[in-house]
Amino acid sequence: MFRFHVGPAQRVLVLALLAVAGTAGVAADARGQAEPNTLVPLGVIRYAPSAFPERVVASPGEDAARELGIAWRTGTTVSAPVVEIAVAGDSPDMGDRRSVSARTVAVDSESGAAHHHLARIDGLEPDTLYAYRVQGDGTWSAWSHYRTAGGGEAPLTLLYFGDSQNKNLSLTTRVMREAQRHAPDARLVLHAGDLVSGGDGQDDTEWGEWFDALGPLAPMLANAPAPGNHEYFEEFEDTPQERRVLGRHWPATFALPRNGAPGAEETTYWFDYQGVRVAVIDGTSALDLGTAEAQAAWLDGVLADNPQPWSIVLMHQPIYAPRAGRNNVALREHVAPVIERHRVDLVLQGHDHVYARRPGEDAAAATPVYVVSVAGAKQYRLSDLAEGTMHPIAEDTQLFQVIRIADGRLRYEARTATGRLYDAFELSGPRGARVRSEDEDGRIDIRRCPREATPTGRTDRCWE
Repeated sequence: MFRFHVGPAQRVLVLALLAVAGTAGVAADARGQAEPNTLVPLGVIRYAPSAFPERVVASPGEDAARELGIAWRTGTTVSAPVVEIAVAGDSPDMGDRRSVSARTVAVDSESGAAHHHLARIDGLEPDTLYAYRVQGDGTWSAWSHYRTAGGGEAPLTLLYFGDSQNKNLSLTTRVMREAQRHAPDARLVLHAGDLVSGGDGQDDTEWGEWFDALGPLAPMLANAPAPGNHEYFEEFEDTPQERRVLGRHWPATFALPRNGAPGAEETTYWFDYQGVRVAVIDGTSALDLGTAEAQAAWLDGVLADNPQPWSIVLMHQPIYAPRAGRNNVALREHVAPVIERHRVDLVLQGHDHVYARRPGEDAAAATPVYVVSVAGAKQYRLSDLAEGTMHPIAEDTQLFQVIRIADGRLRYEARTATGRLYDAFELSGPRGARVRSEDEDGRIDIRRCPREATPTGRTDRCWE
């Protein structure tokens, strides 16, 4: 990857050329041709790290009522930064501030050498609005607000996104903004993996666009991601030594709880958030690195010790794949029995770039409910298995999900990128004896792929 710098005169010429190229690109898109994966032209450094803190993202601690993780990025001149945090008030005088040191991880990429900083803050008060800022080199970020989780009986709204992965700034942005518009009271965001595509020499650019797409949801809400296969890369590809290796951005980008399964400590974790226990599984490690049994045993312990009335398992690869040609055997053999035995309420998944919902092995039981969704631009086609065992289903549709829990009830809604209702149901009753009520009022019709091939000629996909 090369870098270039231009002076004022050359900059005018470059902007003129980009304007012409942009016009041509719009015309090409209008003809249904595929656009590039990022909006940053090859060779242009859009996300160079600097003295200024950026990519600030909050994540829940194990006890989200009293713990908080904060991560951010700067240039390499920042090596021992801190977070300042205080109870938020109406005056610009933040009052007594607590200073928390961060640890620093170096990441070198096509954008340049960067330092990523991760801080874990404990000793917080439940259901309290805090203000915090993070340190750069001689400067600070803006103050952001973050409210800790409340008690188990307090109403909770959370968001769930399937894969964003491709064309994040161009096409995922609208989904994130529509989700925020429909759920301005959301406190927690669950991401089902493949946040970026990776592996194309623009990994850091893709992460930069993911943060731009997420916008204010990153520093103000508790973000809990599951790792996808695209958060890994293939080392020694096409050789007998080929193996999956976790990408350098994942452990540096989020300050997550460190309570995961043996062999997958960096990519699995659990936390309690306002009446919900969330357990995050690493499907790639389970399928490709042989940790399925260890993760299943860990998950069994996490769910057996659950004092919360609700439970969610978040993972990337689906237990039951709605895309043809995929068969995640290790997940069904080891992880699914644990989910079924503990009657997990929701299993939120991604990977297959369609929408599909199905019940558990006992179709008459209300839980678990297995869902696959997609927020981003890449769209696949449904399998025969999905057509016969899952409902509702969708192709060629970007979606987000809003989940509201209050008064002993959980309401789930899947909405399209334009906010239209696609799926809805409600769970109620005691844990282990839930009742599921379908809500079909206002749902739009089942969506199918209207084209025989993608703009690049692929018939196994609907859009890319």
